Amino acid sequence: MRSLVPALLGPIILAMPALAQNSAGAKPSEEGIPVTNKLVIQKCGACHLRDAKGNMTRISWERTTPEGWELATKRMIRLNGVSLTPEEAREIVEYLSSYHGLAPEEAKPALYEAERRLRDEKAPNDGVRDACMACHTLGRIMSWRRSREEWDLLVKMHIGYFPLTETVTYRKRPPAPGAPPPPPGTDTRDPVDIAIDYISKTYSLHSPEWAGWSAEIRTPALAGKWIVTGSQIGRGRVLGEMVIEAGKNPSEFTSSAKLTYLKDGKTISGAGRAVVYAGYAWRGHSQSPAAGNAVDDPKELREVMQVSRDQSQIEGRWFWGAYDEFGIDVTLRRAGNDAVVTTLDRLAVKTGSTGQITIFGNNLPSGLTPADINLGAGVSVKRVVSSTPSRITVELEVAQDAVLGKRDVVVRNAVAPAAYAVYDKVDYIKVTPDWAMARLGGGPHPKGYQEFDAIAFNRGPDNVPNTADDVNLGRVDAEWSVEEFVSTFGDDDKAFVGNLSSNGLFTPAMEGPNPERKFSIENHGNVWVVATYQPDEPGAKPLVGKSYMIVTIPLYVRWDQPEISQ
Repeated sequence: MRSLVPALLGPIILAMPALAQNSAGAKPSEEGIPVTNKLVIQKCGACHLRDAKGNMTRISWERTTPEGWELATKRMIRLNGVSLTPEEAREIVEYLSSYHGLAPEEAKPALYEAERRLRDEKAPNDGVRDACMACHTLGRIMSWRRSREEWDLLVKMHIGYFPLTETVTYRKRPPAPGAPPPPPGTDTRDPVDIAIDYISKTYSLHSPEWAGWSAEIRTPALAGKWIVTGSQIGRGRVLGEMVIEAGKNPSEFTSSAKLTYLKDGKTISGAGRAVVYAGYAWRGHSQSPAAGNAVDDPKELREVMQVSRDQSQIEGRWFWGAYDEFGIDVTLRRAGNDAVVTTLDRLAVKTGSTGQITIFGNNLPSGLTPADINLGAGVSVKRVVSSTPSRITVELEVAQDAVLGKRDVVVRNAVAPAAYAVYDKVDYIKVTPDWAMARLGGGPHPKGYQEFDAIAFNRGPDNVPNTADDVNLGRVDAEWSVEEFVSTFGDDDKAFVGNLSSNGLFTPAMEGPNPERKFSIENHGNVWVVATYQPDEPGAKPLVGKSYMIVTIPLYVRWDQPEISQ
């Protein structure tokens, strides 16, 4: 019987999009956004009717990210028979993302969705949780803006495609016979009604942010040299540069980048190309000519970044891996003629210590003396060991009574605010991420790895640990282990889920039933990832941090849109 359901529903489902688009009927309650692109009108006009104002049904009352329009375009091709060449698809997605897109302020809260970050989301209310987040991430919802009528039509489309949603997630189950009435003031509406009421007000078609940005949107002028700083979980901080060149069209760019890991000096490089949608949304794809394994030397990277309004800075994530699980958080700063201090080779120095520290930057001045470099009260620069336009090594001395906390780094007129911290001891460590997910694999499906870091903290000015003013001292080298997370009687997950390396990289086990395990079940399970760090203070006890990790099955169905960066 199950195999007959798609066959029976198929013709009905395929007919529904056009039916909904052409029978919206009543006059829209708010102004739409006219469509002016000839290709969109030509390719989409058969189903999306155009009125005298240039509005096209559905399209003119929706706004979303490049990923959202890519997904919508794919659905039109897959289900409604739209025929597009790759070049036509790119033009349509670029136009809609720019003129029916999101303002930077609207896109930023949901950027983690496009950056492929694992995020612990909190539902704004029970209706959104039950009706929407049972299947979708909150980031997916936040990535769209629609009129109230369009949000209602989206509900109807879901019921058409997935009839079970109405009874499983959208509607409340009827109360049991004889059940007491709900307490006074209880919202008795169905989850879908609560959800749409909230979403249509919070993520409306028109907003002050979009009104402002659509009036200011301009062609991105990004060509030139950019200084890159970043960090990768498990491997630490990276430095480098990226050269961006203009492409064939005003929104297209090519790039070449080279990054160096401060911890071990290893470098990665690559050349790529990108499209900047709506004047700020960078979506790029780069390849490395000397790629090795997926962890240390990625062959391909996807780049999701956001350009600042003044186009002086670009921030985001470059990621790779079968599940995009490896990634570098990056910040790009335009390299001008002025001296710039970017970072130090460490994030903290200890009171009463002496030694060398390296300052990184661009166009750093020559002929420096200790008086030209200021690291804050209590931290003395004794001599300049070496100096180049990109790095300065100095010998310093930290007073025993130096004030604890964040410090600026000043090299003549160049300042890096809060670039490092002074501390007297490590008070505790945290494992990041504080929860994680890995995926079994190894057969027809790839494994999903997970990297961990141990981050040291000082108690901060209030002298109380685990408060808001605690100071991040950076990553520390810790001993790594796995402990059982007891969730069922006779748990044995630790022995079967996979292996944790000495540098915090978790490699999951093979998927499939395991005859060596009780009941021959899969190798999935829940465990604690534990970092143990021994501070160098005399008599200090080892510090321990934990992260909760789920090791689950492979992702058998992938819904992804890497094409938008190509």
